[in-house]
Amino acid sequence: MAPIYYIVIAFPCTAGAIALALFHIYRHLLNYTEPTYQRFIVRIIFMVPVYALMSFLSLVLSESSIYFNSIREIYEAWVIYNFLSLCLAWVGGPGAVVISLSGRLLKPNWCLMTCCFPPLPLDGRFIRRCKQGCLQFVILKPVLVAITLILYAKGKYHDGNFSPDQSYLYLTIIYTLSYSMALYALALFYVACRDLLQPFNPVPKFIIIKSVVFLTYWQGVLVFLAAKSGFIKDAAQAADFQNFIICVEMLIAAAGHLFAFPYKEYAGANIGRSRGFTGSLAHALKLTDFYHDTVHQFAPTYHDYVLYNHSEGEDGPKKYRSRTFVPTGQEMDAVRKNKNMFGNKLEDVQISSVSSSGTSTPNNPCTTNDAKNPEPMNSSLLIDVSDSHDAVYDLSLIDIDMSNYSADVPAANEPGNR
Repeated sequence: MAPIYYIVIAFPCTAGAIALALFHIYRHLLNYTEPTYQRFIVRIIFMVPVYALMSFLSLVLSESSIYFNSIREIYEAWVIYNFLSLCLAWVGGPGAVVISLSGRLLKPNWCLMTCCFPPLPLDGRFIRRCKQGCLQFVILKPVLVAITLILYAKGKYHDGNFSPDQSYLYLTIIYTLSYSMALYALALFYVACRDLLQPFNPVPKFIIIKSVVFLTYWQGVLVFLAAKSGFIKDAAQAADFQNFIICVEMLIAAAGHLFAFPYKEYAGANIGRSRGFTGSLAHALKLTDFYHDTVHQFAPTYHDYVLYNHSEGEDGPKKYRSRTFVPTGQEMDAVRKNKNMFGNKLEDVQISSVSSSGTSTPNNPCTTNDAKNPEPMNSSLLIDVSDSHDAVYDLSLIDIDMSNYSADVPAANEPGNR
């Protein structure tokens, strides 16, 4: 057990953080008017109770702390994935991002570690790589945890032991590389889509996510290095100090989430049918979106999509199969060459990100790209190489199979039925 004064101070901080976070989640579920967005927000907020409770239990039950810390570390990978998914949902999904960023390149920049590479095209391949960068961490982290527990049972793993004879050093290196790749993918996505995300006030959200996930990880590494250097007596005391600090930090993080993800944006919208508290909670806890997203992102047939209706009826979710064109590589070049083909016919078309309930987020108007009046490109890291500002999409490349659609929906070409 950790020193008693650690527990005396950590207990009210942990209780306060959990109470504040659960109240925040409860208010979101009561005002669950935007399921597409709030599903990810609820999952992100829930990291505060997970972090706080697991850290406090590690203080009280120090001999079992490795199991509690493993749960906490798995959830941090889950948070990174859900935050990227939330950002993609805000801007209308991968297809909408590709359309909006068509003809733009990411400049080489030393801050992004791309200074030695040519400009990076912001196409479908870029979005896919960003998602893969986050998903690899979500998949790899449970594997590393399982390996850690096996090695711990065999006496080959001890927290804070950097000896070459122990596995802690090697697992930490692998974990750091995977972790850094996930955060790097998230940073690249933010830089590319900063203008599109601007209506949703992304800065405080990025700050709170990276502060909790990124800083707590490096905080732990530095604490164990301090123990190895002699500034802290031993690794056990270092682990207790790390868990104590996290308990205190989670109270601050819970308050930060209230500011970064306010439930009042969704209160009183009265959009769609009400799920009720239980239905909203069940929707937020479902993992079907993660499963299908993982299979889709790593599948060789990347262009084949399954579109899911978020308004689930009594018969379960309805599935609509279609073949959606997402340009990558040479396909993107073909789109750029032919994008003026339909310019005169489609100049009044607007592409907007629409939520599952059919409307934009309350108090946060959706990003809209008008073919006539495109918004100026504010980011200094992006280059617009399109031939014209009338960047419209080559809609002739979309091939949708209508054979599986319900017979109750009349065809558009039938007279009298629209």
